[in-house]
Amino acid sequence: MAAIPVEAFYLTPGATASLQQQIRAMVTHGILAGRFRPGSRMPSSRGLAEHLGVSRITVTLAYADLVSSDYLTSAGRSGYFVSKTAPLAPEFPQAEPRAEAIDFKGLTGGRFTLVPKVARPEDWDRYPYPFIYGQADPTLFDHQNWRQCALRALGKRDFAALTTDYYDRDDPLLIQELLRTILPRRGIAAREDEVLLTLGAQNALWIAATALLGPGRRAGVENPGYPAWRAIVAATGAEAVPMDVDAQGLPVQGLDADVVFTTPSHQCPTNATMPVDRRVALLEAAEARGFVIIEDDYEFEMSFLKPVAPALKSLDRGGRVIYAGSFSKSVFPGLRLGYLVGPPGFIAEAQALRGLMLKHPPGHIQRTMAYFLGLGHYDALVNRMKNAYRRRRQVMAEAIAAEALTVAGQGGFGGSSFWMRAPDGLDTENLALRLRADGVLIEPGHAFFAGADAPRNYYRLAYSSIQLPRIAEGVSRIARALR
Repeated sequence: MAAIPVEAFYLTPGATASLQQQIRAMVTHGILAGRFRPGSRMPSSRGLAEHLGVSRITVTLAYADLVSSDYLTSAGRSGYFVSKTAPLAPEFPQAEPRAEAIDFKGLTGGRFTLVPKVARPEDWDRYPYPFIYGQADPTLFDHQNWRQCALRALGKRDFAALTTDYYDRDDPLLIQELLRTILPRRGIAAREDEVLLTLGAQNALWIAATALLGPGRRAGVENPGYPAWRAIVAATGAEAVPMDVDAQGLPVQGLDADVVFTTPSHQCPTNATMPVDRRVALLEAAEARGFVIIEDDYEFEMSFLKPVAPALKSLDRGGRVIYAGSFSKSVFPGLRLGYLVGPPGFIAEAQALRGLMLKHPPGHIQRTMAYFLGLGHYDALVNRMKNAYRRRRQVMAEAIAAEALTVAGQGGFGGSSFWMRAPDGLDTENLALRLRADGVLIEPGHAFFAGADAPRNYYRLAYSSIQLPRIAEGVSRIARALR
């Protein structure tokens, strides 16, 4: 069998993988693609090292790793060869690209692709002034301890948690940590049969809406409010009833719905905090009028200006509040881990519904989060974020005041953003495009409003992702663009 030439290998500039990992990937890709045939001789470790400009030990370690995975075999002084029992990809004839014969957007009515979204470029971290909401700051994250918890979750002692199909159950260790660590600080006392894990808060909201809504039913939604909630309601066939919020969040008067959605701790996007007396009034209205409340308690950990208000769920005595929480803002958004808290009858239905879509969030993610909570790393991370956000908020508030920009809502408890208003007649989507060319990212506010005549002069400025020294200059650039 002919030898594989060293010219078949090359390193990709700027690759994030280690040299050893890159060499392993080149070999495995070549074998799986059929370019490196079983029995072919690999380049010598010395020859490949000289060709790639790396140390010989790097190539030797990569080859040894490939031998252990049965991609290569070692023949002593004869060198390394592609294993005759190496994994092979199935061979199929190359398919010709085909035109889309069906208008799927017409078939679905564009119910999902046409939903308004908050504009956020995927490469937001490449901009010097990213006032982007909800992204994690790597300078604040506890990489080392998260890695240790993840390694522990991937170890042999946790093999069952890593590999077991829980069917429709969740990791009991994480459920216990939620009951012991997270919910009590919101004033919520719950049992195991009152909690269900989800793939983030949005998945929790989808499950709750699908279980509770349908054609002929009405859902009260905050206006402005969380854009995805209106789309979720529409997907159930229910009618979304916009309710204009005020400086204290969702008003109680005029609520006429089967399900009412609210963000009482930090109203999305105005950051208004619903006072306790209004929360009590909302619960009394739910009892009197027979509706269910879905409480999205995002960012409750980010209350650093005043003590956090009790969750609406903690005041609920009639079992009318379905509570949705998430670790996206307090740990990192890519975690996609959230939870629902509600009466056992609702959780049983939600659990069965989740089982039709996914059985449960990945076991190793659940166990990693359980260790992160149990060892106190979560509380340390939240405390570090609060201190950083407090400083950033102060600097941003001073910069906004110095530039005479208009704040439409900032909340009094903390959070991670300001809700801003530009002069009447100005479209902040156009403003955002102009600012992007100047290295500044803002979030246009049009998508948060319901209705075709929604105002277009609102925008959101977040301080969770931008470094402290850049805030003042970024706000200054926004002010110059507005002028």
